[in-house]
Amino acid sequence: MGIVIKSKGIAQTNKAFFEFLWRKSKSPVNYLTFSSILFVVIMEIKSVHARQILDSRGIPTVECDVVTEKGLFRASVPSGSSAGKHEALELRDGGKAYNGKSVTKAVENVNKIIAKKVVGLDATKQREIDELMLALDATENKSKLGANAILAVSSAVCRAGAASKGIELFEHISQLYGNKKFLLPTPQMVVISGGAHADKSTDLQEYMIAPYGFKTFSGALQAGTETYHALASILKKKGFHTNVGKEGSFAPSVPNNRTPLELMENAIEEAGYSVGKEICFALDPASSEFFENGKYNLKTENKKLSSGEMVDYYKSLVNEFQIYSLEDGLSEDDWGGWAELNRELGKKIQIVGDDLLVTNVKRIKKAAEMKAVNAVLIKINQIGGISETFDAMKLTESNKWASVVSHRSGETEENFIADLVVGTAAGQCKFGAPARSDRTAKYNQLLRIEEMLGKNAAFKGKVL
Repeated sequence: MGIVIKSKGIAQTNKAFFEFLWRKSKSPVNYLTFSSILFVVIMEIKSVHARQILDSRGIPTVECDVVTEKGLFRASVPSGSSAGKHEALELRDGGKAYNGKSVTKAVENVNKIIAKKVVGLDATKQREIDELMLALDATENKSKLGANAILAVSSAVCRAGAASKGIELFEHISQLYGNKKFLLPTPQMVVISGGAHADKSTDLQEYMIAPYGFKTFSGALQAGTETYHALASILKKKGFHTNVGKEGSFAPSVPNNRTPLELMENAIEEAGYSVGKEICFALDPASSEFFENGKYNLKTENKKLSSGEMVDYYKSLVNEFQIYSLEDGLSEDDWGGWAELNRELGKKIQIVGDDLLVTNVKRIKKAAEMKAVNAVLIKINQIGGISETFDAMKLTESNKWASVVSHRSGETEENFIADLVVGTAAGQCKFGAPARSDRTAKYNQLLRIEEMLGKNAAFKGKVL
């Protein structure tokens, strides 16, 4: 009938309510026709409140509560160790408290500035609220309010919006994103760490296994987890320690950058799986961390390489091991080197931009012009809001590149990105080792989503 009834505070409708409306309207149409009117519920945000909490490294971060008639919806913000210099600004206090890492300024910006503008708005209007916060900040890199302040509110609002509709968060994300399918991702599971994520046991920062040769996500997770435990046994047998780094991965002191890949091959076989056919490798060297004076300084191998020589180094690794994905193979501003890397290896493996692109539309556009990558790492805190994250992922799709939704080294029990990767059907995730609750929170949420979807739970599987 084209009638729209807007009502604040009405959470649900029922037969008696529609009968009342029908009688009052004196409509000539029958009740069944009248009851098919479009009924729109405005789920007004009643309050917004932020606080300082600790992340998985014991470093402060921002948590935000958004309250509607449906209840309280909470979100917290991750933070990186090897953050790219082009990321949106993570506002911290400086000073003595928490060694300068406090986020009370960001918290105050939520409670005294953002909250006043957001309270009273409809929680389902994600982009409207995100754009309002961008206007309040009005800086290129979120330096006024802080990307951590904006993201805390944005992701909490997204949770509230899902509840307003009475649907799961991944379903709400799917609707906001304009996606019509759900997809469980192929996981990149960090099992050995070096660089800035451990005590620099290797030059390369992250060594990952990607269990893709399985029919279900739960099957892939099981295989990855069993391989992780097999790796622990092998490390012990070979005399390496099994202490873990910031993301639950092992951080053994090994002689060179190839040794972790050899150990991972052994672990896959020990767990009863096939290298290459069922489980392959992904690398994140985080090359900006060892780029010094125009050279890539591989200290464990006593080498200082040019961009071209670094590309040759990766080519040798790809030829020797079952590597399907290479993230941040070169420094964040080495655009010419990235173009060469993609030209040399892009038809064979994923060339993933993280520090290079920082989930930023402008930098993704430049990468497209220079043909620098064929995949983008997606980190919601790099850009500062859910709608901007969607924009980066949409642009990635339009270039026919892959998206890999990623955690950060500093995480909380927050599992938002698990719903994000399913709702956007990105197809790949990078959530750390299958250990430590800040990492397994994400994997466990994916298991719940898989269970909810039942027979409709499609799994990405093989990527290339």
